[in-house]
Parts: sequence; C-alpha cells; structure tokens
Amino acid sequence: MRRIWLITGANSGFGRALTEAAVAAGDTVVATARRTETLADVVAAHPGRVEAVRLDVTDTAGITAAVDAVIAAHGRVDVLVNAAGRTHVGAVEETTDAELRSLFEVHVFGPAALTRAVLPHMRARRSGAIVQFSSMGGQMSFAGFSAYSATKFALEGFSEALADEGAAFGIKVLVVEPGAFRTALFGGASASTEIDAYADTVGATRRMVAAGDGLQPGDPAKAAAAIVAALDAEVTPLRLPLGDDAVDAVVGHLDAVRAEIATWEKVARDTAFDA
Repeated sequence: MRRIWLITGANSGFGRALTEAAVAAGDTVVATARRTETLADVVAAHPGRVEAVRLDVTDTAGITAAVDAVIAAHGRVDVLVNAAGRTHVGAVEETTDAELRSLFEVHVFGPAALTRAVLPHMRARRSGAIVQFSSMGGQMSFAGFSAYSATKFALEGFSEALADEGAAFGIKVLVVEPGAFRTALFGGASASTEIDAYADTVGATRRMVAAGDGLQPGDPAKAAAAIVAALDAEVTPLRLPLGDDAVDAVVGHLDAVRAEIATWEKVARDTAFDA
C-alpha cells in the first residue's frame, strides 16, 4: 500500500532527500517548509505525488492544523519525519537563554507537538512510524555544541520513551544520528557572541564548522536510502548512526562510558543503607 509521509524541513538536506526517496518507493509525501516556494521544484518534478504545505515547527497551532488537513485529505499519516533543524555554536557561558530556548523550540518542542498530533491516528490504526532526526551529537558532545547537543539529547530521551509506549500499538520509532553530511546545516549555523577565553576550545569548533561547509563526506541520498531500509526492516532499530564518523564516535563514546563506570563501579555500588 502506498504510504503517506509527512516530512518537515523538506526543502533541503535530509528532508529533501527523504522526500525523493519516498516518491521513488511509490509513496506520497506531504512536504513542509516555512516557505512553500522553496518546495516548488520538487512539487513540479513529482506532480500529484508531492504536496507542499507551509509549516513552522515552532507554531503549535499551525502544527495541529497541518496534521488535521493531512488526515482530512489522505486519511492517515504513515510516516512522520521530524527533519527540520539548524545548528548553533557557542560555549555554555556564551550561550544566552534566548538562543538555547530557540533551539529547543525547533528540535524538541516542535517534534513533540507533531508527534502528539499524529499519535492518536497511528494508535487507532495500530500502525505508523516516527523518524526523529537527532545527530551523533545526541549521544555525545564537545566544546561549542552544548546547546545543539542538549536539544538532541532531549529528543533522544523523549523518543526512547515514545518507542516503549508506541510498540504496543504497532508504532515504530527511528532515531537517526548522522555525522557530517553535505546539507545546509553548517552553512546556516548561528553563533553566540564570543568570549576570548574560549578561543582555543570553542574557537576550534567554529573553525571546523566554517571550513567544513560543503565538504562533508556524507551523501544525504544514501542516508535517505538507509533510513527507508531501516523502516522497511522486520525489526527497525531505535537508533541509526549514519556515516563512518558517527559510527566511530558513538561506539568510542559508549566504550569510554563503560570504562569510566568500570573504574568507579565499586564506589557507585556501595551507596545503599547498611544492612
């Protein structure tokens, strides 16, 4: 049966790549972006298969209206893809409340609202899939990415509970953890006002982001194919790191966490009341 996809951030990067992959698989895509004119080319390339809808993921009322409209038009949402996002560079001390809250609106509260909007329909049909775009930065972090990683850590915790809750209703949850892919993420990065004391640490991250734009090794089309394969698998993984850098970084981080726990295991365990 032809699936109905609802994809945020469909005008570029992973959202665009997944739109193309879904259409190639014979499915129909409701593609969303803040400006529908940025979707004109993909709609024209796939008449009747891609529908452009204006959606700002920070607009909760707009989210409800958009999902209601999709249900009214198509009867269901088979796959929700929360792909809209951006990045931000700044030391913890440099990052303002406004900058942090703004990023949480895009990466956490927007996906949460979209998820809540589709869940009753998926639950009633006992079928559906929700794809959450995290990052390898959703498993670890480093200087300059505190705000970005904080949102992705939050999204991963949210999604792990969602997977546990949704399994009984046939709802799959896939958390995608890409490394460096050739999308517009680095080019659209925002940055906090710099404090000289962090020039060596956060400064290196700023330089990496600036120099890496357009040179990232990851191919979004191959990422999209991997995501479709994971969704079509009999057992869909909860987490899917993508790219050599992401796999190496996530595995290395998990090894480091395990080693640290082992070093402190006796102290950690010896915290119960004495018998």
